[in-house]
Amino acid sequence: MTDAPRNFHFLGICGTAMGSVAAALRERGFTVTGSDENVYPPMSTFLESKGIALHQGYRPENIPADAEVIVVGNAMVRGNPEVEAVLNRKLYYMSLPEVLKQFFLRGRHNLVVTGTHGKTTTTALLTWIMTSAKLDPGYMIGGIPKNLGQGARLNDSKYFVIEGDEYDSAFFDKRSKFVHYLPELVIVNNIEFDHADIFNNLDEIKLSFRRLLNIVPQNGMVLLNGDDANCLEVVKQLQPFLAQMVEIGFSPNCAQQIKEVTYSTEGSRFTLGEDEFEVPLIGEFNVRNAAMAISASRFYGVSATKIQKALTKFQGIARRQEVRGEARGIKVIDDFGHHPTAIRETLRALRHRYPGSRLWAIFEPRSNTTRRAIFQQELPDALKLADGVFISQVARLDQIPPEQRLNPEAVVDAIAASGRPAFYEPDAAHIINRLVPLLKTEDVVIVFSNGGFEGIHEKLLKKLRAASDSSL
Repeated sequence: MTDAPRNFHFLGICGTAMGSVAAALRERGFTVTGSDENVYPPMSTFLESKGIALHQGYRPENIPADAEVIVVGNAMVRGNPEVEAVLNRKLYYMSLPEVLKQFFLRGRHNLVVTGTHGKTTTTALLTWIMTSAKLDPGYMIGGIPKNLGQGARLNDSKYFVIEGDEYDSAFFDKRSKFVHYLPELVIVNNIEFDHADIFNNLDEIKLSFRRLLNIVPQNGMVLLNGDDANCLEVVKQLQPFLAQMVEIGFSPNCAQQIKEVTYSTEGSRFTLGEDEFEVPLIGEFNVRNAAMAISASRFYGVSATKIQKALTKFQGIARRQEVRGEARGIKVIDDFGHHPTAIRETLRALRHRYPGSRLWAIFEPRSNTTRRAIFQQELPDALKLADGVFISQVARLDQIPPEQRLNPEAVVDAIAASGRPAFYEPDAAHIINRLVPLLKTEDVVIVFSNGGFEGIHEKLLKKLRAASDSSL
């Protein structure tokens, strides 16, 4: 690192991974600046607390004259004023995965956590276990774990735990991010179709995962979801497959079978191998997440006793079933879920957490996949697990051709046909005005969005606090 550049400028700095790495670089003494058009909490306030200068919007003059490396986020496209300035000025630019590979991952034991769902939770659990066991890992997580206080730590440890995203690296590098991460151990939680703006079909996603698994060294390890047919198919097509592989799941054919699962309002208990574990997370998908993190920790010599001690103290992650507040006995929960599978499993988990409460789901179609009609049929099936549903207008509507757009009114009609109250409203204000009179004490409102959603959480809580008792 002695020859590493000192001045970095990030384009798209408020993305979860970008912001986390930017903050970690700043803590190590690098000069870091950045620009983004979506500057909102928690990432904006987090970066500002680290002393990083943020620019709202993209302008050529945002780029410092002494910037040595421009880190280009994967949301950046040609035509962006700062992208064009970088190219015209012939500045040195890299994708975020390239920065990590070149400056931080080489020569380390890299633990890469992948899959369509559960990456952030599993990565945070694994990092926390290894941290509690005094292995002092570096890490990069696509969220902010409450135990750790930030999403990235770039230290000199021989271990590095990293969330491996299958999304592309940058507009100039269409490979999946995770192929840059020099994996020694890979977790594959699950494989489903997602990222319709990048992949044309599920087969293309499977190809990316095969490319990743094909670079795991012979002395490495692959932990695979043995209940997922797509995961099993990906591995079957790898010949020869030299790294050790362990299937983990509920199926009897799994080498590490999850057994004796019980749920309470406080968490989940299960047996893996000869050991029983308890984790303060709810739902089948979180049990599997924990089982993956446990198995990876064992590979690096962490005892069952130390693992359980860490699990007991795990506090979760911002924007994953996070209670944002309570007013008049009504809880408002924030969740990053945007894929039908994630929405369905989160609602199932909340049934265990809040038995007897009515669940109201508010969904913003905002991701590049859910804005399209890809999940037109799957979304109603997932959302109708709530007791009532609100759907907003498709975000950035003008970017999607009409014939390719999700039809939220049709989703609402399909949910209503199943006997659940369901409503389409264009924005957060209209949703709040219609929802508040319907709410009762002990109801739970969960907001599904991978963006800020116009600050709907605080606006809803403010409205509830101002509402008269007679309206509830």
